[in-house]
Amino acid sequence: MRKISLFIATSLDGYIAKPNDDLSFLKLVEKEGEDYGYSEFTASIDTIILGRKTYDYVLKEIGSTHYDNGQRDVYVITRTERPQIGRTTFYTGNLTELVQQLKSKDGLNIYCDGGAEIIHELLQHDLIDEFIISIIPILVGNGTRLFRDCRPEQQLEFVSAKSFDTGLTQLYYKRKK
Repeated sequence: MRKISLFIATSLDGYIAKPNDDLSFLKLVEKEGEDYGYSEFTASIDTIILGRKTYDYVLKEIGSTHYDNGQRDVYVITRTERPQIGRTTFYTGNLTELVQQLKSKDGLNIYCDGGAEIIHELLQHDLIDEFIISIIPILVGNGTRLFRDCRPEQQLEFVSAKSFDTGLTQLYYKRKK
């Protein structure tokens, strides 16, 4: 069965965005030639699930081919129906049902790139199998929390930790079964 992996960056105090969906703090650790394992990670996936706000931000900042490179399926979870573009589907149905369907199909792993609402719903149903969380060395104080309150307790198994000269630390955990 395919796994769902969360690969995401957060501030040290647990925020994935500052107020107004501001992700500028991520630039603190940008370094030419360093992708913090992202290329290696994306080689292991063929499906991406993400929220519409995350999708819109990446579309504006990087471009549509960041997700839909013609090699993988992209599911943008949204409340507004939109026509499919290439391999990008704007999904308005039940997220849990979609994930269970995707996990049961043959293929590579599934990448969850946020946002907070998507992560919260997946955690509510114990659907995230591994967590690769990059900690940015900043305390932003306010914004969108990576993990919201009122979700079930879940035990994780430590896999590894890696630090980089930019100050970023990357933690890798698997869900304990």
